[in-house]
Amino acid sequence: MTDRWMVALVVAGAIIISAIIGFSVLQGEGSSLSPEDEIGKFADTGQLKSYLSENQKISHSGYGVPDVARPDTGLKSEAGMPGGYSDSTVTVPAAQGGEYSTTNIQVAGVDEADFMKNDGKYIYIISGQTLAIVDAFPAEKASIVSRIPLQGNPVELFLKDNRLVVFANMLDQEYITPPSSVAPVPVSRQMTHAYVYDVRDREDPELLRDIAISGSYANSRMIGEHVYVMTTESVPWHRDEPLVPVVKDSTGKDTSPDIYYFKVPWDNFVYNTITAFSVTDERPVESQTYLSGYSTTLYASADNLYIAYTRPAMYPGPVWDSQSSMEIYASSDQPRDGTVIHRFAIGNGHVAYRSTGDVPGHLQNQFSMDESGGYLRVATTVQGWQSGSGSYSYSNVYVLHSDMETVGELEFIAPDEQIYSTRFIGDRLYMVTFKRIDPFFVIDLSDPENPGILGKLKIPGYSDYLHPYDSDYIIGVGKETAENQWGGVSVEGLKIALFDVRDVNNPTLVDRVEIGDSGTDSEALHDHRAFLFDKKKNLLVIPVREVVKVYASAAPGAPYSHKAWQGAYVFGITPDTGFVERGTVTHSEGYDPYSWYGSSDAVRRSLYIDDVLYTISSGSIILSDLSDLDNRLGEVVLPGDGYQDVYPVMAE
Repeated sequence: MTDRWMVALVVAGAIIISAIIGFSVLQGEGSSLSPEDEIGKFADTGQLKSYLSENQKISHSGYGVPDVARPDTGLKSEAGMPGGYSDSTVTVPAAQGGEYSTTNIQVAGVDEADFMKNDGKYIYIISGQTLAIVDAFPAEKASIVSRIPLQGNPVELFLKDNRLVVFANMLDQEYITPPSSVAPVPVSRQMTHAYVYDVRDREDPELLRDIAISGSYANSRMIGEHVYVMTTESVPWHRDEPLVPVVKDSTGKDTSPDIYYFKVPWDNFVYNTITAFSVTDERPVESQTYLSGYSTTLYASADNLYIAYTRPAMYPGPVWDSQSSMEIYASSDQPRDGTVIHRFAIGNGHVAYRSTGDVPGHLQNQFSMDESGGYLRVATTVQGWQSGSGSYSYSNVYVLHSDMETVGELEFIAPDEQIYSTRFIGDRLYMVTFKRIDPFFVIDLSDPENPGILGKLKIPGYSDYLHPYDSDYIIGVGKETAENQWGGVSVEGLKIALFDVRDVNNPTLVDRVEIGDSGTDSEALHDHRAFLFDKKKNLLVIPVREVVKVYASAAPGAPYSHKAWQGAYVFGITPDTGFVERGTVTHSEGYDPYSWYGSSDAVRRSLYIDDVLYTISSGSIILSDLSDLDNRLGEVVLPGDGYQDVYPVMAE
């Protein structure tokens, strides 16, 4: 996970909490914890400065355990503070009578921003510093109908009916008046701009609103008409004075977010700001800031937002694992890691803090959490070091009630392995761990207090991403592995697998496809938004960077070199047929001895409108006939420069 993402999540957590504190009631929901015991609010900049100065002097142990308690800075507690799965595509009737795919999201109804969206007629895409609107259907007449220059560094966007929200990072200049001065002085500051457009006239979109939020864009969600955007910023200083967060609204309704802090000391701080606004009107934005460390994972359901981050490690006493006959922890060894999770109720653009939980281990990604029936289910991996035995790892599953108290647990799963992927579907968890071989676990969560393993399947390789084909079959995308001549495990090509889980006690492998040799990769392994699947259309599309060996001759042991190809593989998939390759699409011709990561020819996304497949790279959109992928219906060259931090890498 990138540092930017980690920062973003932190922002999300802090921001969310702040927003939460500002609203006293959400459907009358209560909390078993008292927020004022956990969170305080700075009354003025002087208290903020004092808190930062004192806490940044605190000495921490090597594992983050405070050596001294947080000094009393005279800060007041804030009184009165309130205590399913989604398909890869949502098939939607298009305005022209066809169907189209949408962004692959984790939770139905909770949209995730991406650099492109579509509405079944038009594709809206960030291309360099330009917002391009493409009239994409019918394919034979596809063309760009408008190009809107964007300032700063545009990153992601949302589409809601005829409203478009574009997020961009930018270095802005603002004027402040230091306490020691009577005249304003200019300072530069990182800001996130949320541009809201009316796109009813696609040839001439109208900019309705520009919301500028201090900090770098981290993450966002949209539920209905409400957008929640998270920004993060290391606390900026001018001379010896800390600058406070700002939110500037082109409607003139600027906001000064309150700043909250957690009553746990850290030796470094960032502003995590969460800002909520509607895309359909100009109501004032609601924004709050949380001063904290770095968060890592954000998960949102339709009703709750969960922020998870690694807590300062503690020194637990010895724990005996009867399965492995091993004392897992010892006070003299490295402490086990743990994860803190905050729950916030969300609705109608408001956020309210509810409760906090703590579980051992760390999360893999947002798919490590899932909400169902009022419970949060969490999968973690614990890793550490034991004197005389070396490193250890194993996996756990926890079930937390709405008060974030753990009510069920399943621990010490797959000793010496770690989680590579998880997918919660109804009352089951499908989980892949790996070290030398891929155990595919089926875990029962129907009784929240007694989760248990129903069955498992051990096969070579592993899956980085799991996606439901339906309730009986699971698709996995990852890498193949093989034992090498030194007794270790070598990572081979890209692997796509279909698992049959009808017999939960004995899951089986229905079919598998391996693409390329070692070095073959796919953006879908790292970003679920790159995965396109539609059961009804019998369609699976995976972007691929394929690496193959080229032998000098057919003789055994002949020397070889590598070449690479970039494009998308298109499959049909059913339980009866397994994977049936329907063809490939590339934005460049042939193989090359070098592979350009992020080049303008690398396919990053795909979508369909009716029976047309659109593959999208940073340089162009290729339109292909789904019934005959060799029939290229058109190409739209995008206005961006195509530069995506490219660098040549030998295919290996």
